[in-house]
Amino acid sequence: MSNWKRTFAIIWSGQLVSLVSSALVNFAIIIWLSLETGSAEVLAYAAIAGMLPQSVLGLFTGVFIDRWDRKLTMMLADGFIAACTLLIAVVLYLGEKNLVLVYLLLALRSVGSSFHFPAMQASIPLLAPPSELLRIGGINQAIQSISVIAGPALGALAIGIFPIEKVLLIDIVGAVFAIASLFFVHIPRPGKQSEAQKESVWNEIVSGVKAVTSYKGLGLLFLFSILVTFFIMPVAVLFPLMTLQHFDGNPFQMSVIEAVWGIGMLFGGSLLGLAGDRGNKVVLINLTYIVMGASLGASGLLGKDGFIVFVILTTICGVAFTVYNASFTAVIQQKVDPAFLGRVFSMFTSVSLLPSILGLLGTGFLADQVGIAATFLLGGAIICLIGIFSFFVRDLMALGRD
Repeated sequence: MSNWKRTFAIIWSGQLVSLVSSALVNFAIIIWLSLETGSAEVLAYAAIAGMLPQSVLGLFTGVFIDRWDRKLTMMLADGFIAACTLLIAVVLYLGEKNLVLVYLLLALRSVGSSFHFPAMQASIPLLAPPSELLRIGGINQAIQSISVIAGPALGALAIGIFPIEKVLLIDIVGAVFAIASLFFVHIPRPGKQSEAQKESVWNEIVSGVKAVTSYKGLGLLFLFSILVTFFIMPVAVLFPLMTLQHFDGNPFQMSVIEAVWGIGMLFGGSLLGLAGDRGNKVVLINLTYIVMGASLGASGLLGKDGFIVFVILTTICGVAFTVYNASFTAVIQQKVDPAFLGRVFSMFTSVSLLPSILGLLGTGFLADQVGIAATFLLGGAIICLIGIFSFFVRDLMALGRD
């Protein structure tokens, strides 16, 4: 633990380059789809393609993450994503430009993420003291926010200069940096590794579920987070069309919205990084639900000349999202044995994304029937109510006081 700061500095340096390049490519794809089709359904299908593999595979990948070397797992996942991106870029370069290829690329990247993200989150408690987990979560969010700020601006610039197939190659450079940084760090295996290898995959999945449900209040924390994710996903996918259609915006304004979300994340992550582990994290989580819901709902009430206010509300939502994400992750890392964290994080990803996919399937219909602004208002109001109700659940509140 004595060298944990140096270890994280090395990992974060590689992850920063990788995250910025991925954010650039992801936003370039969004711009390309928005300008090519202008369809809410297409954006929803793209989001589903990027989520479905991760949500299905997440039920099983955590078992193997807890069995395998977590450092090697992250390196192979980054390499797989880079190889798939290169393959699709070559096919697009040869002239096969259609939506199916874009959906396929997003799906393959999701497969790699189903291993990388939970392996990274499960490694953190093995590298740092428990008292620093919230601080590390805040710094992680701050680093991600830099990618959210820089990615849209660079993505808009890149797609304006290069065709989509050349923009994809930038992501490969980022993956190389991420893999290279991991060569210089050591990530230990959790103590129960040898015992875990003796169990069947199904028994390990069950033990991962028990690791959550056996801790009073932890299952409720998962439940409310899943509900919020279910209602926030259909709204989140509409941000580009909200800018383009409701506010009569342009690609530059789309990048502004993405950037200010990142600025909010940077501010929230920096606050957590400076403050450290203080206060009741469950209270923070419930408050962020209310703030995010109120921000999204208020956005739906704005007129066509309210873009500046939309920018401010999006920034506030970015701050709240960072505080929620870092606090939620820190609670899980503190309560669950590190030997089970790969399973817990991957299963949470699955059970939160699967209902969200159902919500996304209705995004196009809802936006067409009631309008994009009304969708923001409805989703925001429900999220806000979930946050208020959470304060009255005794076992959940007790979890934060432990």
